[in-house]
Amino acid sequence: MKILIVEDEEELAKSMVSYLSGQNYLCELATDYHQAWDKIGAHHYDCILLDLMLPGGSGMKILDELKLQNKEDGVIIISAKNSLEDKIKGLELGADDYLAKPFHLSELAARIFSVIRRRNFANSNVIQQGNLKVDLLAKAVHVGEVLVPLTKKEFELLIFFIGNKNKVISKSALAEHLSGDLADMLDNHDFIYAHIKNLKKKLTEAGSGNYLKTLYGNGYKWEV
Repeated sequence: MKILIVEDEEELAKSMVSYLSGQNYLCELATDYHQAWDKIGAHHYDCILLDLMLPGGSGMKILDELKLQNKEDGVIIISAKNSLEDKIKGLELGADDYLAKPFHLSELAARIFSVIRRRNFANSNVIQQGNLKVDLLAKAVHVGEVLVPLTKKEFELLIFFIGNKNKVISKSALAEHLSGDLADMLDNHDFIYAHIKNLKKKLTEAGSGNYLKTLYGNGYKWEV
């Protein structure tokens, strides 16, 4: 899952990146309004952690633009401005949650997980499709009673496909999801083929249904 941290306090930003990376999130950082908007306009994030007081502009303006453009990124406001008015305005503009500074990083991680679970997986910790079961908390995948040993990247791909079921996903979108900003620097996306091939092989050998379809020239689709 990919997170954008919009925060200009250097030490706090570093600690958030370090902690959330350890929780298997792919983290990107923006330290001012313009950098944040450039990233949001160019990429999709599972969750945006948005400070309200930013150099160059207001986090509330970013929220307003997200709403106007019908962007579906989850948003948690993280702000030292712990006022009821800000909370109400932020939630009315489309934020999913509001967390006042200072906060515990473990609470932040729990709130991120809650937002992603609610938005992508109908507020459930366990995804069940036929005989395929995915436990989001344990990061475990079973086909029937068989545990499927996926790598971190394979698990990320599986969750990304399921969260975007019945949508055609391009190879470039998959590369961006797995590599973030680094995807633009890659000469090719051969690593995507390798991860998908291994994921499909492991699921098939465990007895899963053929949900992951290859659409030659277009990308991939998880069909339900």
